[in-house]
Parts: sequence; structure tokens; C-alpha cells
Amino acid sequence: MNYRDATAADLPAIDALFRESFDATFGHLYAPEDAAAFFAGFTPEAWAEEFAQPDLRFRIAEDEAGLAGFCKISDLQLPAETSARTMELRQLYLAERAKGGGAAQALMDWAIAQARARGAEEIWLTVYSDNHRAKRFYERYGFTDQGPYAFMVGNQADEDRLYRMVL
Repeated sequence: MNYRDATAADLPAIDALFRESFDATFGHLYAPEDAAAFFAGFTPEAWAEEFAQPDLRFRIAEDEAGLAGFCKISDLQLPAETSARTMELRQLYLAERAKGGGAAQALMDWAIAQARARGAEEIWLTVYSDNHRAKRFYERYGFTDQGPYAFMVGNQADEDRLYRMVL
């Protein structure tokens, strides 16, 4: 597996992996119209606008088949109650073939190192309340549950959990 910072040329592959992974993991939870409304917000223009934000960074994992995973961090956008200097892990997605091979750990280690390099005292993220694999992964890093968060997919509000890690 190779790891590197993403470039604008990687955005179409990031979008494709995001859609594939989100649908494979959560697609069964949503009515087609809610899923369609959710994915409609992820346009090439929206990805490019996000990529251009000065506080946001993407890191990708690649193998012989191409993009295997990505994560992105930024300044805190979540409605977290904190006065600490804080970063947010906005997304961490893997292709099915990359799960269990260490890519998630490498991407998380990069995100934590980036947060520390920026002087952050905390990292926040959200995770779907029934995504037990992801919750166990984050908890191994020291993230703790800080309460509920409504994550909107179309008109459906999912109960996500806000997680915080003190650096």
C-alpha cells in the first residue's frame, strides 16, 4: 500500500470510492429518494470546493488496483461543545479489499499526526450508532462517546455518535 496527499486529479476516484463504500455499508438503511438526495450533494464542484479549503487535507491509500482508501481532516465543523483547539476527522473510507490490511490505521495515524502538527488538543468525529466495527476502531485510539448527533441522509435523521479524542 502506498500513501500520499491527494491532488485535485484524485477527486473523481475519491468520489467513486466514497459512494461505493457508503452504499455498501449503509445503503440498506435508506429509501432510494433519501440516498439520492444525500449523494446529490457530492458533485464534482462540491468536492473541488472542499479540496480548495485551506484547512482541509486529504490523504489517500493506493494499491495495485488503484484508490483503496482516503481520509480527510479539517478544522472543527461539528456542533461540539469544546474550548480546545480542535480538528475534525471528516471522513475515513476504505474499499472492501483494503479492510483489515492496515490502511485504516495508517490513515488514522496520519490524521492524528496532522492534528498534532497543527497544535490541536482534540480530534472529533461522528460515527453511525450501529457501526460497531468503526466504533471499536476509534475506541482503540482513545476516542470516547460524547453524545448523539443527527446525521441527515435526505429526509432521514440517523443517530450518529459524536466521538472525541484528547491528544
